[in-house]
Amino acid sequence: MKRNIALIGMMGCGKTTIAKELGKILPEYKLIDIDEEIEKSSGKKISDIFLKFGESHFRLLESNKIKSVFSEENQIIALGGGAFENPLNREIILENAKVIYLKTSSKEIFNRIKNEFHRPLLSKNNSEQRISEIIEKREPNYLKADIIIITDNKTPEEISKEILEKLEND
Repeated sequence: MKRNIALIGMMGCGKTTIAKELGKILPEYKLIDIDEEIEKSSGKKISDIFLKFGESHFRLLESNKIKSVFSEENQIIALGGGAFENPLNREIILENAKVIYLKTSSKEIFNRIKNEFHRPLLSKNNSEQRISEIIEKREPNYLKADIIIITDNKTPEEISKEILEKLEND
C-alpha cells in the first residue's frame, strides 16, 4: 500500500467523516484535514479567506499545505473539493497516496449540505443544479483516483469497510 490515503470528492461527500472512520480502523495513521490545517495556520475560516482574499489566494494556501503534508507518511488526508483540480497538487497526491474518490450524486450532496452556509462556492447559489455543474467540471479529474467509491445511501461504516477491502485487494 502507498504510504498515505487521500480522500477526494465534492464538498459534502463525506471526506472528513470517512477519514475519521478510517482512523478508528487504522490507528497507526494520522488524520489530516487540509481545510482544517489551512484554518489553523492562517487563523481564519475558509469562508473568510475566500471572502477577503479570493479563491486564488485560498488555492495558493491549499497547494502549499498539500506540498508540506504529503512529504510525510502514514496519513489519512481529507482534501478540499477543489484541491484535485490543480495539476501540480494532483501529481503530488497521486505520487504519495492511494487516492480514493468518494463519488456522490448532486442530489445526495444537496440534501447533506442544503442548510450549511459556510460553503464559499455555494454562497450565492446553493442548489442541486449548481452542485451538479461543479461535479461535471471536476469529475474528469476525480476519475483519475486509484479507487472510486459510490457513497449514496451508505453509512460511513459501510463506506470505510468498502475502502479497506479495495485497498487490501489492490
